[in-house]
Amino acid sequence: MRTTLTLDKDVAAALERQRKARKASLKTVVNEALRQGLGQMASPAPARRAPRTRAVSLGRCLASNIDNVSEALAIAEGESFR
Repeated sequence: MRTTLTLDKDVAAALERQRKARKASLKTVVNEALRQGLGQMASPAPARRAPRTRAVSLGRCLASNIDNVSEALAIAEGESFR
């Protein structure tokens, strides 16, 4: 099949490097790259493991009533701030 492609500059440069390194024609390099890329696109993505977070004890609550905002801020910022 004959077709015309417009390549981005970075893709064209990578193809040219591969062509020179392999001493192959542009047609051969493009076909190999497309076969590999299409094969990867068709295969299912590898299963990803869910990240795990370990539980850590934060200790007891220092404020007697967390609804009292001024007391919670005083404890968080230090009594001298009050």
